[in-house]
Amino acid sequence: MTDPSAAARSAAQQPPEARQEPFTHTEHGVPRPDPFHWMRDAASPEVLAHLRAERAFYDSSCAHLDSLVSTLKAEMHSRLAPTEISPTWRRWRFSYYTIHPTGSQYTQLLREIRMSDPDPATDPEASAPDGNGNRAAAEVAAEMVLDQNLLAEGADYLDLGVCEISPDEDLLAYSVDLSGEEVFELRFRDLRSGEDLAETVPRTYYSGAWSADSTWFFYTVHDAAYRPFQVWRHRVGTPVADDVLVREEPDERFEIQVRGTRSGDVVVLWSQSNTTAECWTVDAHDVTRGPWSVGGRRAGVKYHAEHRRGYGGPGELLVVTNDDAVEFRMMAAPVPDGADQGHDSWREVRSEDPADRLERVDAFASGVVLSLRSGGEHVLRLLPHDDLAGPGRDVRSRFPGGEAHLFRTPLYDAPAVGVVDEAWTEPAVWSEVSWDTGERMDTHRQEAPGHDPSAYVTERRSFPSADGTMVPATIVRHRDTPLDGSAPALVYGYGSYEAVFEPEWDPSLPSFLDRGAVWVFAHLRGGGEMGRAWYLDGKLARKQHTFDDQIAVADGLARDELVDPDRIATRGLSAGGLLQGTVFSQRPDRWRAVVAEVPFVDVVTSMFDETTPLTITEWEEWGDPRVREEFDWMLAYSPYENLPPAGSRPDLLVTGAVHDPRVMVREPAKWVAALRASDPEWSPRCLFRCETGAGAHVGPSGRFGHLDYEAEVYAWLLDRLAVPVGSP
Repeated sequence: MTDPSAAARSAAQQPPEARQEPFTHTEHGVPRPDPFHWMRDAASPEVLAHLRAERAFYDSSCAHLDSLVSTLKAEMHSRLAPTEISPTWRRWRFSYYTIHPTGSQYTQLLREIRMSDPDPATDPEASAPDGNGNRAAAEVAAEMVLDQNLLAEGADYLDLGVCEISPDEDLLAYSVDLSGEEVFELRFRDLRSGEDLAETVPRTYYSGAWSADSTWFFYTVHDAAYRPFQVWRHRVGTPVADDVLVREEPDERFEIQVRGTRSGDVVVLWSQSNTTAECWTVDAHDVTRGPWSVGGRRAGVKYHAEHRRGYGGPGELLVVTNDDAVEFRMMAAPVPDGADQGHDSWREVRSEDPADRLERVDAFASGVVLSLRSGGEHVLRLLPHDDLAGPGRDVRSRFPGGEAHLFRTPLYDAPAVGVVDEAWTEPAVWSEVSWDTGERMDTHRQEAPGHDPSAYVTERRSFPSADGTMVPATIVRHRDTPLDGSAPALVYGYGSYEAVFEPEWDPSLPSFLDRGAVWVFAHLRGGGEMGRAWYLDGKLARKQHTFDDQIAVADGLARDELVDPDRIATRGLSAGGLLQGTVFSQRPDRWRAVVAEVPFVDVVTSMFDETTPLTITEWEEWGDPRVREEFDWMLAYSPYENLPPAGSRPDLLVTGAVHDPRVMVREPAKWVAALRASDPEWSPRCLFRCETGAGAHVGPSGRFGHLDYEAEVYAWLLDRLAVPVGSP
């Protein structure tokens, strides 16, 4: 293929050429040459200099897109409300909500004292809703809890790990990462004074929970391999050196987490590998009581637990498990009291339905809410406590291709269930569903100035994969863009870990669709959209199914004359970046362009390296290369060992970040270097956008920072797909 923008580039501009150094891995008698092995030390001056050169080449190569990038940024920013206010969530003393102040990157968390809502008819000071049913920012008088914009001052990146209000609502536990490395400093704030306390914990991870009396906070710590392996508890107002180790997970395949329960009576610890899990409980009213196991640990059995009050003494646990149930079933179990208990204490309360993947259960005073996937759709099912096996009431998305999820509802005695509903081109709508009647009342709508959701069409189609399995795909387009084989298309895919990319409103997507392009999300095996069995059919020895499915969707779009067969691009991130690297190698003729974001492409080497973050925990997803059969699986598709033939490659955009703890930057750097060396003529069409400063696995942080990144990617794609680049 020719490069349509080659004339716009400087003829003298050449991509970086990484030096090669002889090095060979040999495992199971199989040699694997690795001439760029020296790049494993991302902190070395030589590697950093090379990465900066790659970024400079990317910037230079895309300079001709600056005007388009600016146009896309302006369009994307315009779809954000100048000041965006979230719906409120109620606790006992206060109601909480977030605000994105005008021009800010990050949110503020605020709260108001709870009181009866004033009646606008009798109280002239009452706030009047706007056309979306939302209060205007200027009319909100509130107390500041946390301003992320202040936390980010002087930093190029910000992420919060935990942000937990204490049960008495006088304290806030929050943790901050300012580099993108996912190492969070845990801090405590006295909300009565607004001041942070003296104690900080310098290295913590995601998840945390308060004791019932707001005295203790439970948190997790990760090791050098970024595996959360310990749960600690800290007594507020005391030195961190006095913190108590609650539980340590010695098995390196497992990661441990901690959370509170809505009842406030139990703290749950759970440790899980890819295939196995175990839960423990701690008495939230007496933190010295526990942790005690809920049902032991059995290979291949996953479970997690939720607490409901009543049913004698300390209540009972509702356990969602795959024990003898591929798509999971629900059990009831006693709350452990004084000792570990086995699974023989469980009793079934809802049997497995092979058509529904049961994901979780949330307990309230009035009933329970099941979150499940049914026919590729996310469904909430409300059940009374006395009929957990019954049909209940289903809450589904009102939008084609959308999904409804439980919204933050912290009160156990909440009179209604909070629900948020959105889709790729539909801004979120929040509602409350009555326990008594099932009536759904909208309470808040996300603003998207100038955006008309009715201008877009979303539909589901299926295409046969290599083994005949029908692969669903969600197709999104402007209503004026026909599916007649004339429009270019971008196919997005992931397909790993049973993960589901929820269809959230994306203010960047209309800028792509408005220019006559079609956006497609492929629901691949290995992902979780179609249930647990769908996931199991795309991992380990069956991983090739994921790659076949992505190719099948693209081939089907072309074969059925829905999109232009010569203008199909593919995109994915992390494990989805591996997908891109593999389909780039296996079917280079299929794609006009490929976007591989932070791609996991040096599969075999990384899975052998136990010092690399997350390696051991990943063996149950990809395979353990120390086992010859599993080594062979991975070697057969690993992009670094399977470069496509020279002379037949599509355009390629790769991303990476020096501070990424999930996919080491050496993986995309080595892959790009190998691709360049193996096809020098094509090399200028390969770009590596590397974050050499602060930056995370998923790209830049902040409300505008993320959209600005999307503008760059979409500008490159529109250019590669030969889409007219003027305003729509």
